[in-house]
Amino acid sequence: MKKYKVEQIRNVGFVGHGASGKTSLAEAILYASGVSDRLGKVGDSSSVMDYDPDEIKRGHSINASIALCEWNKHKINLIDAPGNSNFIADTPSSLRVVDGAVVVVSAADGVQFYTEKVWKWAEDEGLPKIIFINKIDHERANLQAVMDSIKKKFKKSPVLLQIPVGSGEGFTGLVDLVENVYRKYDKSGKGLGESGEAPQDAVEDVEIIRAELVENVAESDDELIEKYLETGELSNEDFNSGLKKGVLNGELIPVVCGSATLNMGVDVLLDAIVEYLPSPVDRPQVKGKSTQDDSEVVVKSDEAAPLSALVFKTVADPYAGKLTLFRVFSGTLKGDSSVFNSTQNVAERVGQVFGLQGKKQVPVGEISAGDIGAVAKLKTTTTGDSLCAQEHPVVFAPISFPHPVMARAMVPKTRADEEKISTALHRLAEEDPTLKIERDPQTHDLLVSGMGQVHLDVVIECMKRRFGVEVDLHPPKVPYRETLRGRTKVQGKYKKQTGGRGQYGDTWLEISPLPKGEGFVFENKIVGGAIPKTYIPAVEKGVMEAMAQGVLAGYPMVDVKVSLYDGSYHDVDSSEMAFKIAGSMGFKKGVMDCKPILLEPIMEMEVNVPSEYVGDVMGDLNSKRGKVMGIEAGEADQSVKALIPMAEVLNYSVDLTAMTGGRGAFAMEFSGYQDVPDHIAQKVIETAKAAKKHE
Repeated sequence: MKKYKVEQIRNVGFVGHGASGKTSLAEAILYASGVSDRLGKVGDSSSVMDYDPDEIKRGHSINASIALCEWNKHKINLIDAPGNSNFIADTPSSLRVVDGAVVVVSAADGVQFYTEKVWKWAEDEGLPKIIFINKIDHERANLQAVMDSIKKKFKKSPVLLQIPVGSGEGFTGLVDLVENVYRKYDKSGKGLGESGEAPQDAVEDVEIIRAELVENVAESDDELIEKYLETGELSNEDFNSGLKKGVLNGELIPVVCGSATLNMGVDVLLDAIVEYLPSPVDRPQVKGKSTQDDSEVVVKSDEAAPLSALVFKTVADPYAGKLTLFRVFSGTLKGDSSVFNSTQNVAERVGQVFGLQGKKQVPVGEISAGDIGAVAKLKTTTTGDSLCAQEHPVVFAPISFPHPVMARAMVPKTRADEEKISTALHRLAEEDPTLKIERDPQTHDLLVSGMGQVHLDVVIECMKRRFGVEVDLHPPKVPYRETLRGRTKVQGKYKKQTGGRGQYGDTWLEISPLPKGEGFVFENKIVGGAIPKTYIPAVEKGVMEAMAQGVLAGYPMVDVKVSLYDGSYHDVDSSEMAFKIAGSMGFKKGVMDCKPILLEPIMEMEVNVPSEYVGDVMGDLNSKRGKVMGIEAGEADQSVKALIPMAEVLNYSVDLTAMTGGRGAFAMEFSGYQDVPDHIAQKVIETAKAAKKHE
């Protein structure tokens, strides 16, 4: 593979809402630049970018896919990030390693919810952006409405670099406002527009919009505005340098139009990427921390500098094994070498390094500063890890991933599946940082959490196809607790006489409640040797075992104090087992006189939605026994904060999507326990007893 100077590299993330056409655009770029010999289509085997069987089956991207091409003597590494909220793990990680973003917006649908989300992520990373308005050939295409929505949603002034000639089926080409030429396309998909004169009926619009474009560029720079006010025009050199400067500092957002599926306007976009998006050396220098003294390290984008790189994705390739994708910030990572993982403080052996064309791995000798590559079979390295030269250890800030929003209990279908399930989940979690696996210590459920029902469905299909593991998913059990509100004194006596040595243990217990969060306290008040010291731990153990299976519905008891204040023993028949049973019997008998109640876990929830949905969300939270704690207003949306029972929000991801058309997001974490209302507690108790009886 040809070697490029760092100034000739463009690392670009393609982001936007699902079905806006990001993958089709990437396919068109690969075809227009000569990488592919045909125009790949999403949903079939011709696609270079969507090659996973689940992607082909569902007709949309599930994973970020990487490819590279050459355009005007520049190398473009393009990362096609998923646009579905169920599969967003790869989007924030992709944006960490690119230098610019192409935000794809449908001309028919405008700026949608997920477009706003990824725009914010790109802003957080300080990425210069180009907007590609796709589907100009769609019958509902409305360029002006889309431009208006961009201004409103992003609070930015987009600048059109071209205007389309015709719309819908009548879309024939673009007038390039930069070069002031008309590019006409045939609809065969070849992708290269032929230059010519603009149609006469478009001349007036061209003059007006070009004047606005030049004015916007001039206003982004003090020197240029002076020239513009003096002459009323800018030279091509001044215009291009001013536009690039405005793009780099985020003041100007260039807009390109076209149709990805017809390969129209794609060549113009490629020109804009090379001309206006930054190379790695145009971006602010990356900063990390030294692992030796925690001091700040500034990393220079220079292949002669010490190596530093960030791993942004892990792929469990069925043939190559684990594939690690990384961006080199400085230095050079060579094949058949060793590298230091500063995150995990371990050295790794590097074999062959690759460039990527979708699923195809292209062997290369090295990956230098500013470039993106992959290596197979690293033993311990995972997503988010930093790689560097051992003599110059540097670690980069970890990648921030969205938190899972839906949890389900996973149950293997057979004993054979049970043995393989752990390996399969571990491999998938390596690939997908938004997939969380844990064992609930109380319910013993194997909990698998993801970004939504579709996400978990794909996990199940993946486990079956790639690892031969079949499982079922069920709503998780709510980890209720039991406690008490009253106190009592009770005798627990165990006496059993059979032939030979018997069993004897006699205890007197005082049972009382503790303040919330105190857990369990056992107090030994025995005086005068009523019970020998050797038997007292056995009484405590018996009480604790009884507490683990509460008296109302079998849930663990909390915030209880038990005092052992009297009892008796037998010189021959007493034993630790007898006193353990006596303690358990006494607790079970006495706790029913202590007004036992059921407690439920309460979640602290933050729901972020566009302003028009706030009323619906608050009404829904109230209907779910939630308590709204406050509302914070943002520029275009609002955050509703509430405390709500876990039992009411096990399917909240589905509910919120239905309520907001997919434009809402939420996060929640455990807050504490509260009393369950009597009428609901009764249902929980009855259900638990029925389940126990069924067992």
